[in-house]
Amino acid sequence: MGGKGIWTALRDAWQLAKPYWVSQERWVAWVLLAVVVALNLAQVGLSVLFNYWRNAFYNALQNYDETSFVHQLAVFCGLAVLWVVSGVYQTYFTQMLQIRWRRWLTDRYLQRWLDHRAYYRLQLTAGPTDNPDQRIAEDLRDFTTFSLNLSLGLLSSVVTLFSFIFILWSLSGPVTIPLGGTFSVTIPYFMVWLAVLYAVIGTIITVKIGRPLVGLNFNQQRVEADFRYSLVRLRENTESVAFYRGEPREFAIFGGRFGYVFNNFWAIMKRQKLVGWFVFGYGQSSVVFTYIVQAPLYFAKKVTLGGLQQTADAFGQVQGALSFIVNSYTDIANWQSMVQRLASFDRPLAEIAAGAGEPGELAIAHQGEGIAVDRLAVDLPDGKPLVSDLAFDAKPGRGLLLVGPTGVGKSTVLRAIAGLWPFGRGRVRLGAGRVFFIPQKPYIPLGSLRQALVYPDDGADIPREKLEAVLRKVGLGALAPELDATDQWTQRLSVGEQQRLAFARVFLAEPAVVVLDEATSALDEAMEAHLYRLLREAPWHPTIVSVGHRSTLRAFHDEVLDLAASTPSPMAAQASG
Repeated sequence: MGGKGIWTALRDAWQLAKPYWVSQERWVAWVLLAVVVALNLAQVGLSVLFNYWRNAFYNALQNYDETSFVHQLAVFCGLAVLWVVSGVYQTYFTQMLQIRWRRWLTDRYLQRWLDHRAYYRLQLTAGPTDNPDQRIAEDLRDFTTFSLNLSLGLLSSVVTLFSFIFILWSLSGPVTIPLGGTFSVTIPYFMVWLAVLYAVIGTIITVKIGRPLVGLNFNQQRVEADFRYSLVRLRENTESVAFYRGEPREFAIFGGRFGYVFNNFWAIMKRQKLVGWFVFGYGQSSVVFTYIVQAPLYFAKKVTLGGLQQTADAFGQVQGALSFIVNSYTDIANWQSMVQRLASFDRPLAEIAAGAGEPGELAIAHQGEGIAVDRLAVDLPDGKPLVSDLAFDAKPGRGLLLVGPTGVGKSTVLRAIAGLWPFGRGRVRLGAGRVFFIPQKPYIPLGSLRQALVYPDDGADIPREKLEAVLRKVGLGALAPELDATDQWTQRLSVGEQQRLAFARVFLAEPAVVVLDEATSALDEAMEAHLYRLLREAPWHPTIVSVGHRSTLRAFHDEVLDLAASTPSPMAAQASG
């Protein structure tokens, strides 16, 4: 954790935290923070009172003063009650601030991740943004927790330092160190300077030993997320793996990914062991350090037992405050790695949001009817041209079929038309009405069958009878009784049934333009013909643009565009009906 690294982390942390502290929730946030700080300062004040209490209490023991002894016990009880109350409520209000801050940050980053389809754009370019789900779910949680705990710990250390250094200053006398012969040097307030020197040396050594922990903790978060993602992938593709009998291969993948988890964690363990050897030894030696230094004065009866105890406590408090980095180094290293991960997630989100407001090389306008594409060029992410100078015009209520060999760029053209593919140039005009894009593998959201059927709408106002009717229309009438049942519909429905469900969404939403990307690939030709016939005969007469390989699709489109030739040819056959 070098100087440059910590300053970069502090700058990035402020950029991450600042929006919350100036948001609409700022008043509640600042009030809660003020309460937490006040309770924190109260505990420091109580520590000062405990310090003076030790002096009086141990002097009472030394003087065999029973009355003073009983009195000091009563004082201790009062201080202890205040300590417990302030400690409990400090924890309570700190957690309240943490969860409110986390809720606000989670909403903010979820919104930014979804806005401008950033969740999709982040996958198109190689970069440091791995596992955004983990950054939102875990890193934001830990960022708020560690930021508050470390900030409050630092504040407490600073206040403790200034509170106890004056006590130690008043208790610490000069020490004369002989240098040989008649020469000597007298150091005033010796215990104060000794505490400072002790803490500075400890901090330098701890930072030197523990610096690699920042990178190791960063990598640990990444490899843990990669391992968890591989497990989720199996759960989402259970049937495919089962058909392939791919269990040995999956086990090898899991083992390989967990191997990275194991090896990195082992490196963390070894580094933390080195830090632990020093930190624990440093802490234990500080317990007796004051007694060793003050023992000659005590046995010379220049210091009372109470004064010795008060000096030892004050020295420990000052040394502990100055040793904040030593005692919190592991947490600081974790916090710094979290800040790095969140900053590397925040920056591309900001770039995507900034780019969304600027006119791009691919201009998409929503006006008129149908779809018109002019001089469209599409590249791969590495800049290699995929499609160039493409033009077509799908008239309102008509059907256009895009064909061509695999890899020619049919699906990528649809992504560019939808505004998903940023590597393109040209002009696209989409109808002013609603446009529905249906991919080859439809998305089935979590929740009930009703929610899956009306997605992406809420559909709460659609009568059940209409939903059941559209299910029967697409051949899913057997599912009608389960409209309100919550299930793992992605796993329960076959790909063909999911594709039929996607068509049912179209008949409910009645969009002006429907774009289908291999949307019937898992259906037999009879069901494909049935669904396309329903679509062409729909009373709202949508414009249809399809991508497909089957020759049977030609009968349901008015025009075919072969991307390999980029030349549209009128179809003699109209959509049958």
